[in-house]
Amino acid sequence: MSPSDTDPAYPTDRNVVEPDCERCPALAEHRECISWGTGPLDASVLVIGEAPGPGTPDAERWRGGNWTGKAYTSRHSGRRIRRMLERVGYGDDAYYTNAVKCFPADPEDPTSNREPTPAERTNCRGHLLTEIETVDPDVVLATGKHATASVLAAEDRTLEGFIDTVLEPVDCERLETTLLPILHPSYQDVWIGRLGYEPEEYLAAIGEALEESCGPGSE
Repeated sequence: MSPSDTDPAYPTDRNVVEPDCERCPALAEHRECISWGTGPLDASVLVIGEAPGPGTPDAERWRGGNWTGKAYTSRHSGRRIRRMLERVGYGDDAYYTNAVKCFPADPEDPTSNREPTPAERTNCRGHLLTEIETVDPDVVLATGKHATASVLAAEDRTLEGFIDTVLEPVDCERLETTLLPILHPSYQDVWIGRLGYEPEEYLAAIGEALEESCGPGSE
């Protein structure tokens, strides 16, 4: 079995910020579990996704945050991003969360997800800021456009053209950390080539960018 085929370590606990949060009635109505962050509270890297997907309730283990109550524990995206961080040397030094903690069900098809509304993002931003303040990471690794926009919103900044920001570090003065946008694991196979990378080159570039921000003398 190649390293890319092995399962990363599965999280055993979660960081509950507000039990039974019901700030967003539509989200509270359709979720199974609130998908809280997982990982060490002194991690160097804080990984942010957009929101948990519908998940797979009959999966043996990697059901997804909507069913596990833990961020980035889906069979596809969760395993993939955790494996990526493991391969670049941060498998034990990363905390995983989402900008929105609850599965945003599509009202026309509750088994699929919609984009969180601006109000839902705002309601959940306090949880995200609490996590960033608690973990105090060297780098916030935002996976995808919406996660990147959520971090920038906390800085009173807007995102203009996500693809141009990939692997371009952003100094966040208010959050006192560095934002590093990367492709969401669900879409990276489509976009890596368009960015001019081979898969191994892209992974190496992420590792190099993290090392520059997390290594000695980076503060």
